[in-house]
Amino acid sequence: MWLAASLFSALLFALFDVWYFLRAVLHILLAAAGAKVRDILREQTINGIVLFHDIDFMGHMNNSRYLRECDFARLSLFIHNGLFKAVRSLNSAMVLGASTIRYRRSLNLFEQFRIQSKILCWDEKAFYVEQEFISRRDNFVCATMLCRQNVLRSSPDKLLQFLCKRKVECPDFPEEVQSWINYNMASSNKLKRERDYNTDPKQQ
Repeated sequence: MWLAASLFSALLFALFDVWYFLRAVLHILLAAAGAKVRDILREQTINGIVLFHDIDFMGHMNNSRYLRECDFARLSLFIHNGLFKAVRSLNSAMVLGASTIRYRRSLNLFEQFRIQSKILCWDEKAFYVEQEFISRRDNFVCATMLCRQNVLRSSPDKLLQFLCKRKVECPDFPEEVQSWINYNMASSNKLKRERDYNTDPKQQ
């Protein structure tokens, strides 16, 4: 019995990222139990610490772990401000459409940090979210991430109208966000041109 259970657990951890799902459930429960925030632009904070499974050969947090931690922080943000509930109520969904992260200083083993997440603005298709990794040692911003959270089968305006029972005006787009959007559009157009070129018989 114990051998079968051990083999099943080993197989489960080998085939699935079990810790990811356990942490996601934990974040959902903690955020759901916390105080609800109706200010859609209010910054939300979660705390973290760099552990052994987070580090790479250099002894600091692996680059991919930053993106993983941002996932949990955005989940907490959307539960606290009510967007998670609005998405479910409207039978909609949100997926990450683009992200850019800039590393400024390493987070080392056992270093404590916090992730501050906030919605900066939105358009007809997506919310734009900023997330910062801040060392609790000296409040230095170790990394900053900008992401586009696409809304499927609805729109940011509809979600906010449902949530706030009124039309919510979008703040002005920060200069760096507009430049980032322009870059993404240029990249998308480039890939479309390459696709059209490769599928056009006249170009063969």
